[in-house]
Amino acid sequence: MQTFVIAGGCFWCLDAVYRVLRGVSDVVSGYTGGATPNPDYESVCTGRTGHAEAVAVTFDPEVIPASVILDVFFTLHDPTQLNRQGADVGTQYRSAMFYTDDEQKQLFETARTRATEWWGAGIVTTIEPLNVYHDAEDYHQDFFAKNPGQGYCMAVALPKVNKIRKSYSEYLVS
Repeated sequence: MQTFVIAGGCFWCLDAVYRVLRGVSDVVSGYTGGATPNPDYESVCTGRTGHAEAVAVTFDPEVIPASVILDVFFTLHDPTQLNRQGADVGTQYRSAMFYTDDEQKQLFETARTRATEWWGAGIVTTIEPLNVYHDAEDYHQDFFAKNPGQGYCMAVALPKVNKIRKSYSEYLVS
C-alpha cells in the first residue's frame, strides 16, 4: 500500500473523487503544510495557519498505478490557479503535493511535468515535504457521501466526481 498526501482546493472534492476508484482503501481529509500546531477547520479557513486542506489517499499500486492516482489529481482540479479553486480563495486551497521521501518527490515531479501536456506551462502546484498531517474533524470525512444534497456537493463536488467517472472508468469501484 502507498499513501499520497495531496491538496487541490476543498478536501471534500478530493475525498469524493478518490473514494470512487478501485484500489483506494482509505481517504482521510486533513490539514498540512502549515506551522500552526493542532489546526482545526475554523482556523485553517482564515488562511492564516499556512495549512492546506488536503487528503491522504491510501491505495494499492497493484490495483491502481501511482501514475493514475496522480493523473486523477491533475484532472480533478485546475493546477494553474494560484491559491484558489473556483470560488474557494486562499492558501488553504492551494494546489500542492506533500512527499515523504525522494521516491515520492520524483513521482510527483514526473506527474506535474506530465500534466503540462494538457494544462500547459502555467502549473503552480507546489511539491513540498510532508511534515505533520492533521486529520480533519469527523464531519469532514466522506463528506460527499454523507451530504449528497448539500449545495457545494451538488454544484462543485458532483461534477468533479462525474468527470473522473467518465475519464477513468476502467478504475471505478464496481
